Amino acid sequence: MALFDKFAPLLKHYADVNAAGHNPFKVNIEQVLSPTEAMVNGRETLLVGTNNYLGLTFEPECIEAAIDALRREGTGTTGSRVANGSYEQHRRLEEELADFFGRKSAMVFSTGHHANLGLLSTLAGPHDHLVIDADSHASIYDGCKLSSAQVTRFKHNNPADLDKRLGRLASLPGEKIVVLEGIYSMLGDRAPLKEMVAICKRHGAYVVVDEAHSLGVLGRHGRGLCEEAEVEDQVDFIVGTFSKSLGAVGGFIVSNHPEFDVLRVACRTYKFTASLPPSVMASVRAALGVMRKKPELRLRLKANSKLLYDGMVALGFQVGPEVSPVVAVHLPNLEMGVRFWNMLLESGVYVNLAPPQATPNGVTLLRCSVCAAHTKEQLVRILDVFQAIGTELGLLQAPARRVAAQ
Repeated sequence: MALFDKFAPLLKHYADVNAAGHNPFKVNIEQVLSPTEAMVNGRETLLVGTNNYLGLTFEPECIEAAIDALRREGTGTTGSRVANGSYEQHRRLEEELADFFGRKSAMVFSTGHHANLGLLSTLAGPHDHLVIDADSHASIYDGCKLSSAQVTRFKHNNPADLDKRLGRLASLPGEKIVVLEGIYSMLGDRAPLKEMVAICKRHGAYVVVDEAHSLGVLGRHGRGLCEEAEVEDQVDFIVGTFSKSLGAVGGFIVSNHPEFDVLRVACRTYKFTASLPPSVMASVRAALGVMRKKPELRLRLKANSKLLYDGMVALGFQVGPEVSPVVAVHLPNLEMGVRFWNMLLESGVYVNLAPPQATPNGVTLLRCSVCAAHTKEQLVRILDVFQAIGTELGLLQAPARRVAAQ
């Protein structure tokens, strides 16, 4: 057996995607013009697949902070914090994150993936149990694979099934650690967090909540679903990323656990990964400040999300179960998804194609992510393009009413 034979099904799938036109997994963005526009294939293209929820990638305060740090402290740290030491930016960012979340401790990672990978693989020992939602993000699954704990899945967003699984584990030795998410990245639905946290506490389980897609989106102050559901004081660890609402890259964990700091020498994705460069940390600190002082960004994002979601429903598309910045349009199969995606790109609209290998229940999704910086005119343009293509491909049975800008 040749080395790459194991990838034969994936190679065939990849070849089929390539044959359909532009490859949705190799998009070349020639120039980013704004949080909502870019040059793709020589054409001005509307971006509705970036996770840039608050539109802070071009925020002047963030850019200036990054430039200043770059000039003062150079381009990178060239090593991990354990080996090369922590910069002042590391310390300040962690202090500001802890303050924002009202926690005693914060720990910054080079990516959000590293935060989940590091926490779960380190926290759960060989006699412990990780209990995760079936639709958990890949980084959660990867963290579970690297841990030595037993892993138990429960049905997506199903409190009764979580209760049943924890009940079955009650008599077994070891700690139980339940991992939940604020907004699930594929369908945009929220966890029934209040009910689930109550179940966890009744069974004496620890709770980890990944707020990657809900930070800056939910809660009065933008702290995520834990804040919105009023369960912050019952959640043991919050994980998040800087690559969505904060417009940069990196990840973090915050906690009140008194021995939390030991993770700095126990967690391999922290110890053996080069730390974030000063420019990125300065940008994130500035973005955190903008997010705190401009709640109108969340209100604009909420209004934009509702406009696109309601518009897709009105056109006749099947979408996710609730309004959120993730508007996932269901398509009947991958072949149709690739064709639809190519036609969108040719029409100047970029979204994410989510194939069955990456989605709940193996569905094909055109995953749109809404930005606070989108104008109503841009969102209506996106809806018009979806309507035209959906009609041409026979997915919309009759001309649907046009959603007008308000």
